[in-house]
Amino acid sequence: MTSLTLTLTDISHGGEAVGRHDGKVIFVPLAIPGETVRVELTEQREHYAHARLLEVLAPSPGRVTPPCPWYGRCGGCHWQHIDYPTQLTLKRDIVRTQLERLGKQRDPQVQPTLGMDEPWAYRNHAQVVTDAQGRLGYNAPKSHTVVPVETCAILHPLLDELWSALDLEAGAPPRIVLRAGIGTGEQMVILEGDDNAVPDLEVDLPVSCLYQAADGTLTLLVGDDHYHERLAGRNYRVSAPSFFQVNTAQAERMLEVVREYASLQPGQALLDAYCGVGALGLSLLQPGVRLVGIESSPWAIDDAAANAREDEDVTLYEGNVEDVLPELGERYDVVVLDPPRAGCAPQALDAIVRAQPQHIVYVSCDPATLARDVARLSASGYRLVEAQPVDMFPQTYHVECVVLMQSVEAQIS
Repeated sequence: MTSLTLTLTDISHGGEAVGRHDGKVIFVPLAIPGETVRVELTEQREHYAHARLLEVLAPSPGRVTPPCPWYGRCGGCHWQHIDYPTQLTLKRDIVRTQLERLGKQRDPQVQPTLGMDEPWAYRNHAQVVTDAQGRLGYNAPKSHTVVPVETCAILHPLLDELWSALDLEAGAPPRIVLRAGIGTGEQMVILEGDDNAVPDLEVDLPVSCLYQAADGTLTLLVGDDHYHERLAGRNYRVSAPSFFQVNTAQAERMLEVVREYASLQPGQALLDAYCGVGALGLSLLQPGVRLVGIESSPWAIDDAAANAREDEDVTLYEGNVEDVLPELGERYDVVVLDPPRAGCAPQALDAIVRAQPQHIVYVSCDPATLARDVARLSASGYRLVEAQPVDMFPQTYHVECVVLMQSVEAQIS
């Protein structure tokens, strides 16, 4: 195929550098804005195309040599070729661009991304795959091809220990989840199979292990069906299917931002929509604050109930926010929410608006769906005050972000 020379000018929401040729947008992975590169087109559409990087003709000052020998073939990381300060700048740019284009915000106030002192060995949760020989690895980019990997530089040592200890043979479960409580040292392995046949297992480590069948059924093999994580001085029970932030250290920094944005006062009512195991709402509690949490996962809502203390004013509801919240018919001074990557259902946002909070603190791992929901809230009487990106996922294009929305009506009064 014919090669092209491009000057890259931007970064996409999906982490690829962007150039233009003959009026068409070209997405180039493993490249950096500001570089001049030679590429080969791999997929063409009417208004855009995807390309493969062939050669960097004029490198960015932010380009570095990736330390991982599998980088580029393994799909686990996207940005090891970019130095860390540049990664943080690009993530801020992504958030700002999405808020402007999709969020319809003029000159949004986006703070510099909060990064890590050491942006490696941070993940407390990893989903890996096995090949035909039982070797662990990750899928290649945009592919189901397994790339065997001997060690992973972004895994916390507690997960690296599990990785090294797993001795699998041909016919091993095709997917494996590794989890750990960084603050407690507790470890968990979840084997995910395509049938209901529970595998044989020998365990030499003090680790919990479960098998998850294709229909979602969980079978406890060793230990407990949950582990514990310590976050901001508080322990949380986390069941095998329950969500928890993958970067414990950065989750604590994120909670500091949420606490500042929420500005809770004694006597106020707090709604934690999509409350999960309760890490967000429970961490904000103080004497005189009443918390209501809503969560659709039965596992996570049970965890949240176990994590609430008897002397705390906490009420929990299982169900979807758009179904439960309208039935409550209550007002809340502050709403915090950390929805799935897909964002909020429009009905959920409408219900939150009807609850008339003064402040909405929205935590998101997807700047595009965050921006979409910010636009809807802006059209419903709320103003975007500030956005704070938090680098929960170094060496990848993913970025966590906390935004503060304030009621225009409350601001006027």
